[in-house]
Amino acid sequence: MLSPRRVKFRKQQRGRMRGIATRGNTIAFGEFALQAQECGWITSRQIEASRRAMTRHVKRGGQIWIRIFPDKPVTMRAAETRMGSGKGNPEFWVAVIKPGRILFEMGGPEITPEIAKEAMRLAQFKLPIKTKFISLADQPIKTDGAAAEPPAVAAAKAAPEPTLVES
Repeated sequence: MLSPRRVKFRKQQRGRMRGIATRGNTIAFGEFALQAQECGWITSRQIEASRRAMTRHVKRGGQIWIRIFPDKPVTMRAAETRMGSGKGNPEFWVAVIKPGRILFEMGGPEITPEIAKEAMRLAQFKLPIKTKFISLADQPIKTDGAAAEPPAVAAAKAAPEPTLVES
């Protein structure tokens, strides 16, 4: 399972999950991807379970990229412990996920859209958040460093605006 080798501080505060993902929200390596639709924590065990499900379905063909890393420690107190006596010990690691974040990518010559979609569907069942299957063909093409507009927005801008005629 994934976990950091060393950290500067053993214990972290819980934090807040507000807004959308501004980084890691486009397909960078493969042709197909799994994108988060809501915020949440994904543990290292859930990441590993999803990875195994995808790898088994593609029969070790193609390539899978994990785009998230569990770098936040979650602490827990011992059961039936009285109040006080400080914060508990780190028990597991989580990755903080915001809507729009790419979780996994898949690609390769032997990976067809049908195989990728089914593999990602199996991975979705292992995750605690809503996700969506996307492909590189669906993603807007980048031009000179900025993301291009989706086709619906471009069509709306290209259409002439209606004019009012007074009679």
